[in-house]
Amino acid sequence: MRALHRPRRLVPGDRVAVVSPAGPSSAADLEAGLGVLRSWGLEPVLMPHAARTGAYLAGTDAERAEDFTAAWTDPSFAAVIAARGGYGAQRMLDRIDWVRLRGAEPKAFVGFSDVTALHEAIALNLGTATIHGPMPAWPAFVTDTAMREHLRLTLFEPERVLTLAPAGAKALAGGTATGVTVGGTLTLLAAGIGTAEHRVDLAGALLLLEDVGEAPYRLDRALTQLRRAGWFDGIAGVVLGSWTDCGPEAEVRGVFEDLLGGLGVPVAWNFGFGHCPQSLSVPLGLKATLDADAGTLRFALPALR
Repeated sequence: MRALHRPRRLVPGDRVAVVSPAGPSSAADLEAGLGVLRSWGLEPVLMPHAARTGAYLAGTDAERAEDFTAAWTDPSFAAVIAARGGYGAQRMLDRIDWVRLRGAEPKAFVGFSDVTALHEAIALNLGTATIHGPMPAWPAFVTDTAMREHLRLTLFEPERVLTLAPAGAKALAGGTATGVTVGGTLTLLAAGIGTAEHRVDLAGALLLLEDVGEAPYRLDRALTQLRRAGWFDGIAGVVLGSWTDCGPEAEVRGVFEDLLGGLGVPVAWNFGFGHCPQSLSVPLGLKATLDADAGTLRFALPALR
């Protein structure tokens, strides 16, 4: 697996497009998050349907796809940032003109949770590295200083966060491995099996997984689906993030020990990214070295050039 193209880093004064590829946002939460982006010297611009409220989608599939397409192909935007997750990003993927997007200059893309579907689509269709990180309409984006600052450094000074070393990280299976980071929310990755964004070969990948609100048996089901689809064949290592509201930690950990412990690769547990306090921003599509025993993930190059 090869590392993907890195977009340029952000600088004060940059315009950034805010899109809602999945669910609608609370107007108050979104405005508070935009205030944070402005405090960084950015000029956030809401795409037409990013401020939509009500229902469970921020617009029709065509509307959300057009917002994303317009944002990515507009050369005045330095980045595209998802306002929030929720549900619905997968529904719009087939409506995006990926050929048109390939002609545009790559730009930083930030989001997580349901937005995992877009991370995969961008990687496979555009060959562009992205950032698994917090989104401005998530209430924690405003209240969690450490989380917010880590994203700011990742966007503006990425050489300062080459090594991720969360305090609670520990080895589920020890060892060291180097590979290209891939992943996101477990159930979204499993839901992509058999679609246009289905990866057929993850040999050499470092697979990053996290989720929220999924009972242990549902985590087991999603992991089993990935295993049966060949996702663990030749994989270099696994980095497990947060499992908020997924049940007792010992029970959740037992699922991963059962299904991943015998792979013969390093597996890190409780790595501090995903739906958790002080969530780390993690580049996807770049070469990194995992030391499960030390609890570190070190990237060979900054997330953005």
